[in-house]
Amino acid sequence: MKGAIVSNFLTQEAYDRLAAELEQLSTTGREEIAKRIEIAREEGDLKENGGYHAAKDEQGKIEMRIRDLQALLKGAEVGEAPESDGTVQSGTVVTAIVLGDEERFLLGSREIAGGTDLDVYSEQSPLGAAILGLREGEKTTYTAPSGKSIAVEIVKVETFTG
Repeated sequence: MKGAIVSNFLTQEAYDRLAAELEQLSTTGREEIAKRIEIAREEGDLKENGGYHAAKDEQGKIEMRIRDLQALLKGAEVGEAPESDGTVQSGTVVTAIVLGDEERFLLGSREIAGGTDLDVYSEQSPLGAAILGLREGEKTTYTAPSGKSIAVEIVKVETFTG
């Protein structure tokens, strides 16, 4: 049976890093892109102005990242990574046998992983959703986006140490 799951978990370090990125994008990031757009506008015909279109595309990406960060930080549960009790939950490092190969990955947001070299799977991914709440030694299967049924066995669940 699946247990209580920590949703949208972030370490304090990850939260601080993302909050700083949000602050930078919301202030100087927006100012810099607005200046680039204005300079490109002054170059003339906007239909054939590659610099203008590139700057507008970048502005759209910045605004999307700002919205993503705001949503992530607003709903974040900040603290230490959950202590592993052998149950797969957000913020834990999972070792599992997937398609016969042993894999070690972090379950949660790529934002938690920071500078680690761990692969990251979201709780909403097919694999993440299938293993969330499982305990060491338990097995399950899930359906990959390709339609293939994939067997998974949880070998080990560890506390994420960043």
